[in-house]
Amino acid sequence: MNKQEHWQQVYKTKAVDKVSWFQSSATLSLTLIEQSCQKNTPIIDIGGGASCLVEQLLEEGFSNLSVLDISQHALAVAKQTLVKSANNSTSSELVSWLCADMLTFNFETDSFGLWHDRAVFHFLTENSEQLVYLEQLNKALKVDGYAVISTFDIGGPTQCSGIPIKQYNWQTLSERLGSNFELISHHQETHRTPFNTDQAFNYCLFKKVK
Repeated sequence: MNKQEHWQQVYKTKAVDKVSWFQSSATLSLTLIEQSCQKNTPIIDIGGGASCLVEQLLEEGFSNLSVLDISQHALAVAKQTLVKSANNSTSSELVSWLCADMLTFNFETDSFGLWHDRAVFHFLTENSEQLVYLEQLNKALKVDGYAVISTFDIGGPTQCSGIPIKQYNWQTLSERLGSNFELISHHQETHRTPFNTDQAFNYCLFKKVK
């Protein structure tokens, strides 16, 4: 089973609130985004899937949003959630929904002012994949733009959805992103899963300086 088939199967067979990464509110992500960009800043949520983040951003007045995910089913769930929301009856049409593998997607150069990634980068355990991710990030994000990247922290889970991951703290993630990015802030979060287990996450806010 390839990556796309795996995530399609996950979202087809499990309810959105029954997966370990489910959040009822993307509070920390939202806070970091609000601190670093304007309401009309072009924002992309990498691996956004069925996350509640896009709905919360729309509710806060952000208007230039894209969500990229490898699973078409996950994106369909997110769209349906927006349509069902009384306050967002047409909001699904305001979002650019991109079904693709971010490693092979053809990003336009300097197309985003903020790049958000909760728990995609840590799935890339091979150096070659990490390098492609960084190339995509550097291409898509404008100089002086921001990246919010969250991974499992050191001491956190070693796999997710049966797939091995690579843990990072703020130092190792900063080193991996390299000199094009300045670390603005870092935060640890204990995520409580729907199964009443705790997962240690590391969130970093970076500014692209060159």
